[in-house]
Amino acid sequence: MPKILVNGYGTIGKRIVWAIKKSSDLELYGIVKTRPDYSAIIALKNNIDIYVPSTEYMRSFEEKGIKVKGTIEDALSKVDVVVDATPAKVGAKYKELYLKYGVKAIFQGGEKHNIVDVSFNSLCNYEEAFGKNYVRVVSCNTTGLLRIICSLHQNVGVRKVRALIIRRGADPKEIKRGPINSIVLDPPHLPSHHGIDVKTVLPWLDIETAAVIVPTTLMHMHYLVLELEKESTKQDILRILEETPRILLVDPDKLEIKSTSELIEIARDTGRLRNDFPELLVWSTTINVKGRELVLIQSVHQEAIVIPENIDAIRAVLKLEEDKWKSIEKTDRELGISHGWLL
Repeated sequence: MPKILVNGYGTIGKRIVWAIKKSSDLELYGIVKTRPDYSAIIALKNNIDIYVPSTEYMRSFEEKGIKVKGTIEDALSKVDVVVDATPAKVGAKYKELYLKYGVKAIFQGGEKHNIVDVSFNSLCNYEEAFGKNYVRVVSCNTTGLLRIICSLHQNVGVRKVRALIIRRGADPKEIKRGPINSIVLDPPHLPSHHGIDVKTVLPWLDIETAAVIVPTTLMHMHYLVLELEKESTKQDILRILEETPRILLVDPDKLEIKSTSELIEIARDTGRLRNDFPELLVWSTTINVKGRELVLIQSVHQEAIVIPENIDAIRAVLKLEEDKWKSIEKTDRELGISHGWLL
């Protein structure tokens, strides 16, 4: 069974570790951490082997009684793939080490497209990542955009996209980010990087995006206007989205909700691990179709949406499954990911 090392054990890394452990065709080899914090203690209690970037890091772990298995170089000679979940731009620095040991690597959206062979989304371009050495799973917002765009494009075609990205200010555990009392243009000019990032996967698409950051930690929100190739109806769009993996339709009238905080409360009440929604959440009552123009609003849980893509990316680079739909189905079944309607 392929052995996977996860470099980085933060918001994304710890979720990828959980997903690998749930995957019947993958084996978690261990994690790489820089700090002997609470997450290292929890990992140790869960019998996860811990590696550090170099021997200089070992003493701080040992002082807290946290057993370290070795350095990252000790692990790289024994694994098939590294999933790099280090902070933005750190992964690029590690690539030389991965090259040295001839290990395939999956990077996250905080890295530049030019350090990899392919930027990746399961629905859009799984085949392009098949057998490649270095793949980048695009960011949470880009994943949300690509999931809806490719679902629609494969059914009714998409010519043009204009989107406003309303970004959360920080993840729930982060204490050094904001804003606290402001709406921040991100960036203060057009376009934002999100549309540019979409084009690393769909270079043919006419897309422009703008973004703002708001003082919330729970989710992102997207307002999209799409020009379709075929005239469609709202029922056509609902049927397509109902059948698309990793998309959940939300009926606010039925559920009597209208906010991301209520979505997270539903996650809590239904027992979702860490209150996660790896699915894209599309508000059904916002879907408005006039001929070939489609407008909708969707919510993106930034902590979870990229996790299934990482598992599919591992399978693609290792040539474990050639058919994207079979990989998606296996990932979703083993991770408990839904589609159709929320409740």
